[in-house]
Amino acid sequence: MDIATSTEIMIISGNSHLELANLVARRLGVKPARCAVSYTTNRETSVQISDSVRGKDIYIIQTGSKDVNNNIMELLIMAYACKTSSAKSIVGVIPYLPYSKQCKMRKRGSIVSKLLAQMLCSSGLTHVITMDLHQKEIQGFFECPVDNLRASPFLLQYIQECIPDYRNAVIVARNPGSAKKATSYAERLRLAIAVIHGEQKESDSDMVDGRNSPPPSTSRSRTMDVGVGVPQHPAKEKPPINVVGDVGGRIAIMVDDMIDDVASFVAAAEVLKDRGAYKIYVLATHGLLSSDAPRLIESSPIDEVVVTNTIPHEIQKMQCHKIKTVDISILLSEAIRRIHNKESMSYLFKNVTLED
Repeated sequence: MDIATSTEIMIISGNSHLELANLVARRLGVKPARCAVSYTTNRETSVQISDSVRGKDIYIIQTGSKDVNNNIMELLIMAYACKTSSAKSIVGVIPYLPYSKQCKMRKRGSIVSKLLAQMLCSSGLTHVITMDLHQKEIQGFFECPVDNLRASPFLLQYIQECIPDYRNAVIVARNPGSAKKATSYAERLRLAIAVIHGEQKESDSDMVDGRNSPPPSTSRSRTMDVGVGVPQHPAKEKPPINVVGDVGGRIAIMVDDMIDDVASFVAAAEVLKDRGAYKIYVLATHGLLSSDAPRLIESSPIDEVVVTNTIPHEIQKMQCHKIKTVDISILLSEAIRRIHNKESMSYLFKNVTLED
């Protein structure tokens, strides 16, 4: 890509995903800035930027990987170093935003993703580019503009080009919560959907703690007496595992925004296999694939796991031949190009038009 005034743009990368940063820089036709991110003997993070950033548009490429807390500190210190060195603007390119799952209040917990957003803005970020947030409402936690890109066009293209006889497929939601995403994929591919019901984990709100204790009984009241104290919610019971929709003799394609602990995906694949699905694919934007995920996938009925390169997973791919990668660096580089040239970003958010 040819960028006007390329001397004013600078790509900086931490240690989280050097390969992706180099791919983006190569597509933009710029050379990554010299930036050394290291650790002292007591594990403090040290950042040294060797090139001048004064008056430059800085794009810091840093994603959330296995070493998530160090990734965050690297990003914060790099942004603050650019801010105190008089950079013109500082854009954080964060393909996978860490702590995005902790975006809701859980009793005596906290909304950690809001805390992270405030820290990033305070460190000096003036703009954030991310991809497929766990909840779109997370954008409201930031005090700077946020562009939440979508990886679905790349995954849809993979289905069309790399899954033989995809017309005989059915898009599967692993649980009712992911039915909306499954519906979106199904409508674009003109396919049917199926939903697995009964696999929900126990909600945190069902766990017993001090706040579930009833208040002491009160004196006589004018209101209608419905019993002693506040009535308790009936206990939830998991329904039997069931697949709503026909998957017999068809290809099952499960879609989600991330795949981390694969136990639930493996359990869903076993259910689909029992219901007659002859091939099972799992597609997700972020492939965290933690702990023993490669081993579980290798021994499961899942035929293929397709993820993008928002998170490095080369080690997992060496342990499991079923894991495939889709490159999304062209989307990130195009977003950077449009922001730098002050062009509209709406093109990157338009609905995907697929050929029959």
